[in-house]
Amino acid sequence: MVAAGSSGVGVKMAGAVITEWKDIPMELLLRILSLVDDRTAIVASGVCCGWRDVVCLGLTQLSLSWCKKNMNNLVLSLAPKFTKLQTLILRQENPQLEDSAVETIANFCHDLQELDLSKSFKLSDRSLYALARGCPDLTKLNISGCTSFSDEALEYLTNFCRKLRILNLCGCFKAATDRALQAIGRNCNMLQTLNLGWCDNVGDVGVMSLAYGCPDLRCLDLCGCVRITDDSVIALASKCLHLRSLDLYYCRNITDHAMYSLAHSRVKNKPSLWDRYDEEGLKSLNISQCTALTPPAVQALCDTFPALHTCSGRHTLVMSGCLNLTSVHCACTIQAHRTLNSIPHTAH
Repeated sequence: MVAAGSSGVGVKMAGAVITEWKDIPMELLLRILSLVDDRTAIVASGVCCGWRDVVCLGLTQLSLSWCKKNMNNLVLSLAPKFTKLQTLILRQENPQLEDSAVETIANFCHDLQELDLSKSFKLSDRSLYALARGCPDLTKLNISGCTSFSDEALEYLTNFCRKLRILNLCGCFKAATDRALQAIGRNCNMLQTLNLGWCDNVGDVGVMSLAYGCPDLRCLDLCGCVRITDDSVIALASKCLHLRSLDLYYCRNITDHAMYSLAHSRVKNKPSLWDRYDEEGLKSLNISQCTALTPPAVQALCDTFPALHTCSGRHTLVMSGCLNLTSVHCACTIQAHRTLNSIPHTAH
C-alpha cells in the first residue's frame, strides 16, 4: 500500500516504508533479478550499492554468450564481484577469452560448479592449471573445441576436480589422449557423461581405463575415435552397467563381437521384476559408418534393448552409411508390418 512519509510518498511493506531503491528488501530484489536476463542483471548492479550487493551476493548463474566483443574484459571486471557464481556460460562464436580471464575466475569464483568455455581457441594450459587450483567443486566442464590444451594439463585438472560428472572434450585432440583418460578413470569415478568426439588420439587403453574407473558412465560419445576396437566396447559393456547412450560413428574397427558383448551384458545383468534398476538399458546407439557390422549381430542387440528404435520419427538406433544393415528393424517396425499385412485387401 502507498503511504505518505516525511520525505514524500513511499510503499509500505511489512511495516516499513520504501522511499528509495536502497530500502527494497534483498528478497524482493532477488525476485526481480530472477525475472530479467543476464545483461540486465549486470546493468542493475550499477544502480546503487544495494543493488550491487544483491547482484554480487545473490547471482549464482550467469551467461555472457551474448557478448560478441570484449568478453575478456567483461569477465575481468565481473569475476571479482560475482564471487557466488555456481554456473558460468562463456560460449563464444568468435574466440575472445584469454587465460587472464579464466585465472581471474579461478581466483574469485571458488563455488563454481558448471563452466562452459567451448570454442575458446585462445586459451592455453594456464587456464586448466588455474581451474584445478581455484575451482575444485566443478561438476560440469565444457572445453569442446579448445584445441590448445594438452593431456598433461587435463591430467593435472583431474587430480583436483574429482567431482566431475559431465565433461565435454569434443575436438580436444591434444588433451584427450590415453594418458588423460587414464587420469580421468583414476580420479573422476563419479563421471556420467563424456564427449570424446573427433579425438583421434583416443585408443583402447584410454577407453578401457574409463570403463574400469567410471562405472556410473551413462553417455559416451566416441564418434571419430578411429583407433578404438572391440576391446573398448567389451569393457564398457562389462563395467558400465548404467550406459544409456553410446556413439560409435565412424569407428570402423568395431565388429559383431562388440555388438554381441553389449547384448550379452544386458541378458547377464537383466534385473528382476522387483528391481527398479534402470530397466530400459541402452536407449541410444549410433553405429553409422561401422561397415564391418552384420545384420544378425545388430538385430540381436536391437532385440535385447527395446528402447533402440529404427522406426520413423524415433531412430535411436542410427545406422546411416551401413547399407548391409537395411534388414535390421526394431520390434515396433516389425509389428507394424505384420499389422499391415493382416488387413484384408478389398477385391477389385
